[in-house]
Amino acid sequence: MKKILTTAMSLILAASMVGCSSGTPETNDDGNSEETNETASAGKIGVIYVGDDNEGYTAAHIEGIHEAAKALGIADDQIIEKFEIGETQDCKEAAVDLVESGATLVISNSYGHQSFMEEAAAEYPDVTFISMTGDTAAASGLPNFKNAFNQTYQSRYVSGVVAGMKLKELIDNGTVTKENLPDAFTGDDIKIGYVGAYPYAEVVSGYTAFYLGVKSVVENVHMFVEYTNSWADQTKESETANSLIAKGCVIISQHADTTGAPAAIETALNSGKTVYSVGYNVSMLAVAPKAALTSSSNDWSVFYKYAFKKWLDGEAMDIATDWSEGYETGAVCITELGESVAEGTAEKVAEVEAAIKDGTLNVFDASTFTVDGKTIDEKTGVDINFDPAFEPDIFPVRDGVFYESDTKNGMRSAPYFSLRIDGIEEAGAN
Repeated sequence: MKKILTTAMSLILAASMVGCSSGTPETNDDGNSEETNETASAGKIGVIYVGDDNEGYTAAHIEGIHEAAKALGIADDQIIEKFEIGETQDCKEAAVDLVESGATLVISNSYGHQSFMEEAAAEYPDVTFISMTGDTAAASGLPNFKNAFNQTYQSRYVSGVVAGMKLKELIDNGTVTKENLPDAFTGDDIKIGYVGAYPYAEVVSGYTAFYLGVKSVVENVHMFVEYTNSWADQTKESETANSLIAKGCVIISQHADTTGAPAAIETALNSGKTVYSVGYNVSMLAVAPKAALTSSSNDWSVFYKYAFKKWLDGEAMDIATDWSEGYETGAVCITELGESVAEGTAEKVAEVEAAIKDGTLNVFDASTFTVDGKTIDEKTGVDINFDPAFEPDIFPVRDGVFYESDTKNGMRSAPYFSLRIDGIEEAGAN
């Protein structure tokens, strides 16, 4: 996928790439803080990025990799990085080049790299390959091919709670009423929006979690999802945000990698529209100081510390085939709260995050949504889009909860929640 961003974006990212790292101690698995590992592997780590540090998603991975390396005493010259590698045969060629350059652990950060990484893993059985956000490692049967994905749906939900708190404030103070903002309603429901990249389970899982977070605070909401069919396209994301604004959406979130949507929302807010933004990957306050409420984010260093420690110990082949962690280990978070958030938001966020961590709150609690008017349960047919060669150990719905990224029970790390729940409409998918 082509990453198109402005030069200003790199400055924004440099200022905002704090992610979740402030809540994650820089320690290795033995609990030692940033001590040099004098027994570091003689090999190298190769990394294939779909973009560079000018876009939020790749910037988050770059930061995570270098934070993990620093914490574990891995020297800079032990990491070989390749930037802006497309989801084409170029990825396979990059992987082979990294192996020939001495890499014994090769990582790629984009879903579209996966098939090429799998090919390389089959050809180089003594090298461990990790396709981040992928979903075919278990089905491949290759012991040296791995997938990993943070439980980003958790931070999506929390960012939805932030949005819900703002929406409730706007309702309570009389700003959002049918009399004042008739276009903001469809029936009795208030319109919210979402700029989506592609109609993949990863995006569906995220936007559903965001919607349910909003709905946990304000019950009567209806969400419109419009797709850009690109992971990162500044212009399309801006245009899509403007389309959702024109529909009357009061809150707009995104699964897209640029500042296009928040910038458009900031412009609309300054022109007198009632609309606020929830971003992704990084804080959007630099481009939307009034409109940006927060962003759902990841701390990829949590996984990379785990994987790099295995590599240092000569156990790279023992890296989990599917790895997924969330709030419990600090792998996900939301970014700083903006000046426009509702009073009490920080306290509410702390409450919700604690409930997710201790398991008393499940994001996809089946009692909180319906599909075609019905509550899903263990007997409901659920298409989770697994590779037909992979049979999970346990059905994802049990005890009234859809368990996403449930690797502890044999499920894959990548999201598989692809149900279209009631209250959400999609448009623009190719």
